[in-house]
Amino acid sequence: MAGGRELDAARGPAAEQVICRCLVFALLTLPAMARADSSESDQITTAKKLYDEGHWEEAARIARGSPDQPAELDYIAGMALARLQRWPEARESFASGLRKTPRDKRFLLELAGVDYKQKDFAAAKRNLHAALRLDPEDAYAHDFLATLYFLEGNLEAALKYWNPIGQPRLASVSFSPPSPLSPALQDRVLAFNVPAVLQRSALLTTQARLANLNVFTGNRIELTPQEKGGYDAVVRAPELAGWNDGILIGSISLLRGLPYETIYPEFYNLRGTGTNVLSLARWDDQKRRFWVSFSSPLRHNPALRLRVYFDARNENWNLTETLFASGGLLTNLNLRKLAAGAELRSVVNGRWAWSGGIEVSDRTFRNLASVTSSQALRFFSNGASFKSWARVDRDLLRIPERRFTVLSSGEVQVGREFAAGLGAFTTVKGSLRSRWLPQAKDDDYEMNAQLRAANTVGTVPFDEFFQLGVERDNDLWLRGHAGTTDGRKGRAPLGRRYVLLNWEMDKNVYRGPFFTIKLGPFLDTGAIADPSGLFGSQRWLWDTGAQCKVRVLGRVTVVISYGRDLRGARNVVYASALQ
Repeated sequence: MAGGRELDAARGPAAEQVICRCLVFALLTLPAMARADSSESDQITTAKKLYDEGHWEEAARIARGSPDQPAELDYIAGMALARLQRWPEARESFASGLRKTPRDKRFLLELAGVDYKQKDFAAAKRNLHAALRLDPEDAYAHDFLATLYFLEGNLEAALKYWNPIGQPRLASVSFSPPSPLSPALQDRVLAFNVPAVLQRSALLTTQARLANLNVFTGNRIELTPQEKGGYDAVVRAPELAGWNDGILIGSISLLRGLPYETIYPEFYNLRGTGTNVLSLARWDDQKRRFWVSFSSPLRHNPALRLRVYFDARNENWNLTETLFASGGLLTNLNLRKLAAGAELRSVVNGRWAWSGGIEVSDRTFRNLASVTSSQALRFFSNGASFKSWARVDRDLLRIPERRFTVLSSGEVQVGREFAAGLGAFTTVKGSLRSRWLPQAKDDDYEMNAQLRAANTVGTVPFDEFFQLGVERDNDLWLRGHAGTTDGRKGRAPLGRRYVLLNWEMDKNVYRGPFFTIKLGPFLDTGAIADPSGLFGSQRWLWDTGAQCKVRVLGRVTVVISYGRDLRGARNVVYASALQ
């Protein structure tokens, strides 16, 4: 312990010496530090005064100093250099200040201004988003960001940032070309009016109501700023091709299916009421069909639409490749079917809608002599059936800044087959559909993907089965699998449950006054099965290829696809015409 006391005594003077030296150093340096702070304060005051008086060159010279100078001097230097339109130097000063004070939003806002002046909208938007993360209530950042999206033609994204600050306020609303709708219907299709602020929800609801009318090829709402303040809203919604557009357009619409022995007599928006009469007549020897649909808004309400339809078919099927049953080949099955139904669809708002309907049908099968399996014969029972359904469509995700959307839908069907050996059934369907326009403006590139799945519980006639393949009466496309053999249906895999993923990308390669052309690759993959084991794909399927879309006069689209079945090494070239 004695040693310990001597050690403590020895350390005491040493510690006192260190403290004394620190005090001496502080006394010597504090005046210098005070003089430096005073000098920097004077420098900031002088530079700011010169800037306020408009002497930007002198302000920039005084404010630019050592790399470790105060961030306030970097800010003044950047502002002065920006006034002199020396953008790279201004960017350097603002970036230097941001590194020193990363939570000072001023530097982010001014960097966005420099980016804007240099036409780098992407960088400007990144800086403004960063500023809003620091201060979500900053009105200037909201307005600046909304303006950038507006200049790029992305109105939905612009409204997302304008609406929190009470903008944009409407001064007028009009249709261009003039609306073909009756005044009563036109007034109710718009979810916004003058002089209210155009809300993003109102924009989406209006677009959904216009689409629900099934009268237009598409719709777009544009804003134009007025000199006296406010914005003019212009609704651009060209009508679907029909006789109202003249004999040429009407004839193209009517005869677009002529190469595959089909005509489409269609009449849209009768007397401006939103009433449509659509029909299809096909005289193909292997798959005759007549279908007609009548639809109209209820009580002049564009959000509520009633559709009734009638469908008659006389089809020949070749199930050689899709029915795995002993007892012969079913190469010339004949199906005659009559169906009638009604559906009501309601647009609740711009994010979701619901629909429900009923259908009654009666079918007759012929040429079944080669089928000896009692299990297989159940699927070809003559008789009537009834079914009803309820469906919900909802926007699952919308990121307007990225021009990315994910739409979802779910449907439940319940019904009954009245043929002997059959009975009640239930079908559940679901889908996810995404769309992405990767560029900030226009649609030079477009990517679409859709995932669908369904399952039927209960025994139903085979014409109620799902099928995966390209065929005119089927929308579950595997574009490397043909749906017909020598014109007869039945080549595509069939079953009561399936999973299907479709992906495609389109690139604009030509845009002219009379037609546009898009090209791009696609990938389809999926599988289909049936609990009976008599149908199904037996394995997972993969198809890939390319397609060309030709839009004629902005009204009719011809789609030509080349698909290859990667497992079966088969090629399919298919063409269709869409309205």
